Amino acid sequence: MLNFATRLALSPLLLAQGLSVRANAVRLPEAAGPRTGRLGSGPKLSLLILGDSSAAGVGVDHQNDALAGQLAVLLANHFTLDWQLVAKTGATTRTALQWLETHPPAPIDIVVTALGVNDVTHAVPYPLWLRQQNRMFARINTLFAPRRVYVSGVPPLGDFPILPQPLRWSLGTQARRFDAGLARLTEMSARLSHIPFNSPLVPSQMAQDGFHPGPEIYTLWAKEMASRILSDWPLDLET
Repeated sequence: MLNFATRLALSPLLLAQGLSVRANAVRLPEAAGPRTGRLGSGPKLSLLILGDSSAAGVGVDHQNDALAGQLAVLLANHFTLDWQLVAKTGATTRTALQWLETHPPAPIDIVVTALGVNDVTHAVPYPLWLRQQNRMFARINTLFAPRRVYVSGVPPLGDFPILPQPLRWSLGTQARRFDAGLARLTEMSARLSHIPFNSPLVPSQMAQDGFHPGPEIYTLWAKEMASRILSDWPLDLET
C-alpha cells in the first residue's frame, strides 16, 4: 500500500518523466536476419519464441547475436531444430494474445516467451496482466501442446540507465511485482518454467539506448535458456 500511495502522490512527476523518456529515447531497429529456419542434426525439436522488442533483437544488428539466433545455434548442437521467432517492438501480453487467437494449431515442442516490460511501462494493472498471462499460456497449450513453456522473467527496470528517478524506482518496483507474480503463476503447471533475470545488470552491457540488451546480455540469456532446455528435455521424453 505504501508503494501505491507513493506512486499516486508522485504520479504527475512520473508521467512527465515517462513522456520525456519516450520523446528523447534513441530508437533502435529490430535485428535483421531470418526469423525462421532449420539447422543441426539429431532428434527433431521445434521451437517458437514469442515476445517483444527484446525477443526481436533490438540492441544488436543481426539475429545471429540476438536471443533467437544464439539459442538456435546452441540447441542445434544436439537436435535437428526447426525454429521460428514471432516478436515485435512494443508487444504486450494483450497483443501476443491477439496473434495467438488467429494462429492455426500446430505441434511445437518448446515455446519461449519474453513479455512484460511493455505491460509495466504501459501501466497495465497487475491483476489484469496476470489474467492475460494465464490466458496466453492456456492458448499456447491449446494451439501447440508444447512439452514445456519457458517464461522469461521480467527484467529489472529499476536498473535501466535511461530511466531517471523516481521513475526508475516506480517501474522497478512494479517490474519486481510482475516477475514475482509470474513465478507464482508458472508454479501452477509442471509444463511452465520461469527463467528469472538473475545476472547483475551492468549498464555497459546494455544497448546504446539504455533500455535494451546488448550482445553480452543476449548471450547470457541464450545460454541460460539453452541450459534449462537441455537439462529438461530428457525428462520430458519420459512423460
